[in-house]
Amino acid sequence: MRPALILLTFLAASSSHAQWTLQTSNTTADLRGIHSIGGGVAWASGTNGTVLRTEDGGYVWQSCTVPPGAEKLDFRGIQAFDANTAIVMSSGKGDLSRLYKTTDGCHSWKLLFTNPDKEGFWDAIQFSDGIIGWLLGDPAHGQFQLWETNTSGRNWFREAQSPALKADAKETGAFAASNSALTLGQPKTTFPVFGSGGASGAYIFNINEKSICVDCDESPKDHWKRTSAPLGSHTESSGAFSLLLIGPLIGAVVGGDYTKPDEATGTAAYTADAGKTWLLAQTPPHGYRSAVAYDPATKSWITVGPNGTDISTDDGKNWHALHPDAALHEAPDADRNWNALSLPFVVGPHGRIGKLDEASLKH
Repeated sequence: MRPALILLTFLAASSSHAQWTLQTSNTTADLRGIHSIGGGVAWASGTNGTVLRTEDGGYVWQSCTVPPGAEKLDFRGIQAFDANTAIVMSSGKGDLSRLYKTTDGCHSWKLLFTNPDKEGFWDAIQFSDGIIGWLLGDPAHGQFQLWETNTSGRNWFREAQSPALKADAKETGAFAASNSALTLGQPKTTFPVFGSGGASGAYIFNINEKSICVDCDESPKDHWKRTSAPLGSHTESSGAFSLLLIGPLIGAVVGGDYTKPDEATGTAAYTADAGKTWLLAQTPPHGYRSAVAYDPATKSWITVGPNGTDISTDDGKNWHALHPDAALHEAPDADRNWNALSLPFVVGPHGRIGKLDEASLKH
């Protein structure tokens, strides 16, 4: 799906200090892709074929060479493997959804894969390592489209027809808001989980455990299963936008309705049973949220959106807002106008990049 970009005035709420230190990106592109791989290395992506890279923790963001023919593409997702190697994903109808790869620090790019579905639309890409990866697309041919690679992106194989993945593109889809509608968990596994939304409601899709059981008594009827999630309001613009599983049992999903960014109802849910059930957050984020992440050092969940940032310290059951601290000379809008997360970085419209001040999560 194609969530619109909405900038809003600040919605006041209670709580602690803001955590984002604004950085200089030297671009006005709208950024939705961000992948931090540690050691100060991170890659970001956005509109007009924009790709950025830092090797020093964001002190300097380098503007990369635009991939050939990508000057008007919208790069919604990026996966990096080291300071020189990354795959970037564009989102758009049909062949406007593409994958490009660089192995020389973004001086040059190679076109890897173009969406073969004329009515298709790619939403997210995730790799568990430098070899195995998954690509999620909106429904085409009557079901959600998933591709897998075990060759570092050189070849992609379409997931077989599956009853649980059946979907009407007019009623449901995934959201390409932050490259996190698809997750492989944390720490990353090789099994994908993804969220959806739309008029048919919000669902979480994951692998049927019996389908990977070697000694099961009977074969499963389906390789996939889907579970209802209490997010959004059964509208085209609402549902599950971003999810993450940590360990074997715990997970959180955020979303809502991007056309009603100040609406707090149905903006977050959590699971404590590996996704068998998803429960509505008792105290939700204070508006639509497009991305969620987890900070192991402070055992904190953090979620962002157009009107602010929220944190949870009880695995997604309750969320509270974080705000800028004028006494620390923090920018008054440092908490808002964000699209995507890959800690310690956050990105947003008009070239916005922030870096996490982890100490603020301990207040």
